[in-house]
Amino acid sequence: MALLGKAAVAMWWNVSEAHLGEFNEWHSKEHLPERLGIPGFNRGSRWQGENSGAFFVIYELATYETLVAPAYLERLNNPTPWSTAMMPLHRDMVRSQCRVLASYGRGVATYMFTTRLSPHSGDQDGLEAYLRSVLADLPDRVGVTGAHLLRTETPEAAPTREQKIRGADAVADWIVLVTGHNASALQAVCSDVLGESALRDKGADAVNHDLPFRLVHALVPQDI
Repeated sequence: MALLGKAAVAMWWNVSEAHLGEFNEWHSKEHLPERLGIPGFNRGSRWQGENSGAFFVIYELATYETLVAPAYLERLNNPTPWSTAMMPLHRDMVRSQCRVLASYGRGVATYMFTTRLSPHSGDQDGLEAYLRSVLADLPDRVGVTGAHLLRTETPEAAPTREQKIRGADAVADWIVLVTGHNASALQAVCSDVLGESALRDKGADAVNHDLPFRLVHALVPQDI
């Protein structure tokens, strides 16, 4: 898929098995529609690790300024009763407000592999050039449909009510997303040109490959 916009909120967390049923109902029936009703939110999608409570959620935004728009901050500071009950269930939360540096591909596919990394000091330009070059070619591979590079750039803003309910959120640095309809093909990419040794050779540090995620639900504004 190609990301719909110039910015994104990318998040990872875990939900206990006991709460998975209610969590999925809340996120599909209330939270996704609420967020996609905010101007500047172009698409939201929830992805889940196979046979686990691990989730990846991404909201694709028209512009970086959407992150501090009054309509979005109003929702973050006034969660619904159901959201207030669900927020403490987000365990090991990583929440990154990002600029989209590069996005290649088309549509929404079944699987998503996410990689979190940081560049060595002074190696940002070389690493970014390598990633842009590699990602541009990935959608041409069998089984791969999209490849994207995001960089966290947290806007200056006071902690919101939702953040205070959850507690301190961790933050990623650079994020690589690869999507496709063939999980084995994506795994091969993450073991090859996006493997830890390849990324470290090009100037990356602290490389973390997450579990493969499968699409659960996606919405665009027209759906609501």
